[in-house]
Amino acid sequence: MPATRIRSILPATLALLSCVAPAHSGEPAERGPVFVDASAYLRAEADIEAWFMLRRQLARNFDDICGDTFCEGEYTNIQALRYVCSVQRVTGRIGQCAWSFAASEESVDPRRGHITSDAPAWLCASPLEPRTTIEALLDALQGEEPLYATLPGSGRTLFDGLVDCL
Repeated sequence: MPATRIRSILPATLALLSCVAPAHSGEPAERGPVFVDASAYLRAEADIEAWFMLRRQLARNFDDICGDTFCEGEYTNIQALRYVCSVQRVTGRIGQCAWSFAASEESVDPRRGHITSDAPAWLCASPLEPRTTIEALLDALQGEEPLYATLPGSGRTLFDGLVDCL
């Protein structure tokens, strides 16, 4: 492309960009992720310990009830994998919390001896109210049975969320 043609389209290109590009407001742009994993958000040792204790207690609570509830049906070996929350790194508000599960049902081909498996996975969203903070969640779910504790600002529990999901 000749230099004269480049010079002739340059002003038009700059004018177009000035129309579509946002003006600098003088405030610093947000850098980095808006949401982080709860374990990356929490700083106080007590909060970090509360988070990991919550996750251990939830797994225990699920193991205690699985055989009498969710594990009576097609899949008798559902396993709780991980409970995770996304947290706004500036405000501490939760974007979403979810609990992952997996199971399997294996069968043996009696003629060939081959094993096949059906291995579903679920990601169960927690029924949290908007604007719930991670600190409020940790406070509400302390104790031996967080699966049945009432979630902040709601009449629901994490167990209710599992009933909707599994």
